[in-house]
Amino acid sequence: MSLVIVDTGVANLSSVKFAFDRLGVDATISDNAETITQAERVILPGVGAAPYAMKRINAKGLTPVLQSLTQPVMGICLGMQLIFETLEEGGSPVKGLGLVPGTITELDTKNQPSPHMGWNTLTKRSDDILLEGINDNDYAYFVHSFAAPVSNITLASSEYGEKFSAIVRHKNVYGCQFHPERSSRVGAKILENFLKVPA
Repeated sequence: MSLVIVDTGVANLSSVKFAFDRLGVDATISDNAETITQAERVILPGVGAAPYAMKRINAKGLTPVLQSLTQPVMGICLGMQLIFETLEEGGSPVKGLGLVPGTITELDTKNQPSPHMGWNTLTKRSDDILLEGINDNDYAYFVHSFAAPVSNITLASSEYGEKFSAIVRHKNVYGCQFHPERSSRVGAKILENFLKVPA
């Protein structure tokens, strides 16, 4: 299987690649439009601030490339946020990739520290091949200050001050707000399931 990890310029690409290495998949790291378009699966990772990430993606000319993909795509952490239409970070709304509907908003952590950092449980809200072998209250590793509200595209939620989307799906596009590559057995199972998603 050909799998490309998109080099957005704002991600720890090696840790994601190592996670797929452990699954026996030799992923390619690339920002080449043709390489990304021809891949059977595409991973969009990201860490840091959404406005800077979108600026980097636009500068690389990757926005129309990512918007054209019809194969299974997964955004991870900031990469999940970038797949949404609007990103409310940096003082004024930023236009995201628009691969899934909705707006990313600042997480209301109530009286808890921000960012939300560490292990937290998942609650399944919808059946999907991505969640095969995943149970309610399984743990995943999060690092984020912004999140997608729970909606009709939420496959699993988590809670930190308020409920938010931990996993979403819209058509061929998935998003994981947590880091599956750092989430032990649960994360490995989700990445393995992603490889089985029908093209």
